[in-house]
Amino acid sequence: MTIVPAHQRSSAALAPFVATLSPYELGPGPVGVHRGLPSSTMSITIPEADSLEIAWLGRPGSRERFRAVVAGLHLNAAELRQEGGTRGVWLKLSPLGAGALLGIPASALAGHVADLADVAPAMAHLPEQLAACRSWPQRRSLVEGALIAGWARHQENTGGQELRATLAALSGTARVQEAARLLGCSRRHLSGTVRTELGVTPKEYQRLLRFEAARGGLVAAARAGTVSLAAVAAAAGFADQAHFTREWRAMAGCTPTEWLRSEGLVA
Repeated sequence: MTIVPAHQRSSAALAPFVATLSPYELGPGPVGVHRGLPSSTMSITIPEADSLEIAWLGRPGSRERFRAVVAGLHLNAAELRQEGGTRGVWLKLSPLGAGALLGIPASALAGHVADLADVAPAMAHLPEQLAACRSWPQRRSLVEGALIAGWARHQENTGGQELRATLAALSGTARVQEAARLLGCSRRHLSGTVRTELGVTPKEYQRLLRFEAARGGLVAAARAGTVSLAAVAAAAGFADQAHFTREWRAMAGCTPTEWLRSEGLVA
């Protein structure tokens, strides 16, 4: 008999709800700055030491400080600033994960951020607990344990087959009307479901998916040393390179090339 390590069992149980669980490092200096891009998932950022400052780009006066932060689906970029220690843990939750692990619909935080302690009081002490850990396996186990405990508290909010099918249909076609046809419902019903669950329209959700596909294409191309914006645009479903660049600037607050440089992916 093969004994599966506890962290692997936890990871398997959380797989439908957690898209990413990883350490982060915002740089070697005392101050770390990161551009948070638009996302079709919810994210949780937990610093090990100091708190985070977050400001929505293009929104004067929006800067706020959080000990640990939960961000909903958003179509605009934000600046994350962390002083003191610049390390921590970063999670991406699927829309299903919001209800299953936090007990709220993803729509509750769409376009907004909130302190983790306010959204999930049982996880309020995670930053201090993470700071006491000596290794990444310990930190991962600690966070997974907190998520599993949240799942046990909120199992009635794991979401039904309708939401799973809705997300799959919207991911499988670029046209909202076609997604509604695949689901056997009206466009109006589909729009109501998506707004209730995610806090965005079906078209906005597909816009986020296309943006994320382009982001993945940019990173892969940069690592391969062959960045072609036209090729990335076509693969992600944009009409042409100009359309891609306009959309990226509108959502990320910079051009694709500027973002690649800021991430150190191109010279």
